[in-house]
Amino acid sequence: MNETIKLALILFIITAVAASVLAISNSVTSERIAEADRLASERAKMEVLDIAEEFKQLDENRLKEIVGDNTNITEINEGYKGSDLVGYTFNIEVNGYGGPLTFMTGISKDGKITGIKVLVHEETPGLGANSTRPFFTDSFKGKPVDSEITAVREPKADNEVQALTSATVTTNAIVDGVNLIRQIYSEKLSNLEGMEVER
Repeated sequence: MNETIKLALILFIITAVAASVLAISNSVTSERIAEADRLASERAKMEVLDIAEEFKQLDENRLKEIVGDNTNITEINEGYKGSDLVGYTFNIEVNGYGGPLTFMTGISKDGKITGIKVLVHEETPGLGANSTRPFFTDSFKGKPVDSEITAVREPKADNEVQALTSATVTTNAIVDGVNLIRQIYSEKLSNLEGMEVER
């Protein structure tokens, strides 16, 4: 009986020490991970809206007011150059071929797409994963938001972007997401041009 109590006590001490070490380790690494995520997000914003110098995330109430039932849009940031509002970045999650796909889109105050960047995806290497490559993402740059974007093999029109070969689901998911962002910008944010925005 004494041996059983001893063993139980030893196991309890080992478990308690291991749990404490894991808790401390998690506390240290979670802060570093959060900081790395924050820096990656800032870099992505600068990449898709490079005319901005700093960004201000819309609070939850304002976000809900703008996106309504479109819960795919998870974050909107205002981009500023000095005190001037120069555009917005939008984070959106769509359903790709391999699962959830998250990307960021920038739109300038003059109604042009300034860039897109895929942040998280599980798409097939060499197919849907090509959505991260410049030949695809760069085809969105400079497109006006006043007409629906479509994907084609050889873009020629002002509203056409490069389709991904053999990755129709991924292409359509991103194009549909950009069109949703474009619609929300046109309906809810473009009418703020010329108005003073509180920072």
